[in-house]
Amino acid sequence: MSANAPLLEADDVTVSFPAGGGFFGLAKRKVRAVNGVSLTVRRGETLGIVGESGSGKSTLGRALLGLEPISSGHVTFDGIRISDGRRPALVTLRRRTAMVFQDPANSLNPRLTVNETLAEVLRVHAKVSRAGEAARVAELLSLVGLDPALGDRRPRSLSGGQCQRVGIARALAVEPDLVIADECIAALDVSIQGQIINLFLDLQERIGLTLVFIAHDLAIVRRLCDRVAVLYLGRVVEEGPTEAVFSAPRHPYTAALIAAIPEIDPDMVLPDAPMGGEPPSPMAMPKGCPFHPRCAFAENPCRTGAPPVLARRDNHGWACILAPGTLRSPSPTPARSQPLEISA
Repeated sequence: MSANAPLLEADDVTVSFPAGGGFFGLAKRKVRAVNGVSLTVRRGETLGIVGESGSGKSTLGRALLGLEPISSGHVTFDGIRISDGRRPALVTLRRRTAMVFQDPANSLNPRLTVNETLAEVLRVHAKVSRAGEAARVAELLSLVGLDPALGDRRPRSLSGGQCQRVGIARALAVEPDLVIADECIAALDVSIQGQIINLFLDLQERIGLTLVFIAHDLAIVRRLCDRVAVLYLGRVVEEGPTEAVFSAPRHPYTAALIAAIPEIDPDMVLPDAPMGGEPPSPMAMPKGCPFHPRCAFAENPCRTGAPPVLARRDNHGWACILAPGTLRSPSPTPARSQPLEISA
């Protein structure tokens, strides 16, 4: 298969959860955490998924790996439709994909040492013989920048950054074609975040890692990702090449998120609040564009018309009726693929 062929495709994926109500014979209500999302991830690229808390990022990530049931639409992995729940497809998915979770300590079994944690994965997936387990475990720890001597420790005696590196090593133990990292640096301090991002950049270079990186920190997403998808209330409101989205956002929500990226320059004038209010309740969605109650550019069609669909130009999609160029471009930040500079 071509190196540029899609590895993962989501087509109009919806994930719904039951909500309160349904008394006295009334129909049970449902909340759409993911609402008609379509995405493509190609081999060797990194896709960033961003948005506020509650936008559906983590639910989407879990649905892409079959960890959350899909209400409608479908997900295809390497040409195999895996959202139908058929066992052969799910077995293929489990053998060729992995996930790095948000909480580095609680995602590891506290009873097992690091060596035992990694050896268990190798054993379950029959990656090496029993005689070769120790060497492969040491190789995995070295790959993520850990001293193999740490292998005899349990999670409680490791730092948060070390635990997260173990989580990444565990994901890499299955030799995956795809890794989904769900807010995997959110619980770490800034210097450790930089180390983990540099690790992902290094793995992209060394093993051609295909990565879906879920985060709320847009500055890091710009450093790491080839493309970015912006979610708002479970919908993709903008998607495209990272530099195109960051340098010329075409949806007001994207522009507001970028404007909110903190700057360390003490002489820089802070921007006005890029957007106000809170996202509406998914149980009481507004008519028209879901973002219009918070949008400074909202026009009458935004309030009364149907939610806009993604318009596309030059591999850049956006769900907004505003003409391109209406939104002001934010100031530039450092380009992708440069290692983050961190203090010792």
